[in-house]
Amino acid sequence: MKLQNKVIVVTGAGNGMGRELVLNLLSKGARVAAVDINAAALLETVRLAGTRQAELSTHVVDITDQAAVEALVSQVIARHGAVDGIINNAGIIQPFVRLVDLNFEQIHKVLDVNLYGTLYMVKAFLPELLRRPVAHIANVSSMGGFLPVPGQTVYGASKSAVKLLTEGLYSELLNTNVHVTLVYPGAIGTNIAANSGIEIPAGTASQSAVKTLAPAKAAAIIVAAIEKDRYSVLVGSDANLMDLLYRLNPKAAAGFIYRQMKALLPG
Repeated sequence: MKLQNKVIVVTGAGNGMGRELVLNLLSKGARVAAVDINAAALLETVRLAGTRQAELSTHVVDITDQAAVEALVSQVIARHGAVDGIINNAGIIQPFVRLVDLNFEQIHKVLDVNLYGTLYMVKAFLPELLRRPVAHIANVSSMGGFLPVPGQTVYGASKSAVKLLTEGLYSELLNTNVHVTLVYPGAIGTNIAANSGIEIPAGTASQSAVKTLAPAKAAAIIVAAIEKDRYSVLVGSDANLMDLLYRLNPKAAAGFIYRQMKALLPG
């Protein structure tokens, strides 16, 4: 999809990869509705937009609130006149603990943000997208959506659900004007742990052994995939490597990830 003058909604736009998606889209000539639960973070995104602020609107929305998401549609259209695409980027991780030690409040929070938040956005905006000459939906899954990561089992389950939701959506929208892209980021240099309310001890694998991709580079890869209407895109060398290894030998891939991440697990 050509992005010039298109209206794109981005969730999780207050920081990290979401913020960089907003800035990248603006640089392509798109108009952007930036969505986040954190008002102060959105103001920083606006500041960084610089001279392109006129093409940017901000919307403080909790995507786990179905009614608020449904109301967002009319807010975006009132500001921009239409909506041509959505990027469901917002997501959180779980505490790095085994499933046996994860409480249901934590489980519901992860599922509500990662799965239901994405589902609410798709259901709310899809009728409008189907009315456009061309439109696009990009849903962010994760490397953890196809590969088991110890200490992130529920997170992985939520992102795996996003994977199948998006693949099913793609199939249902074949021969329509709405294109669908599934995004698999690997380790991206964002504040997702802090934004998820999780503290990671210094010197653990997530800080030393895992090489992260800069959010701006990740955003550029995702936007390029949207422009090319790609079915899916792996973001980062680690995502590409683990996709290959998991296809060749799932058991060996699971063992490799365990050895990389075991330092994060208590006990």
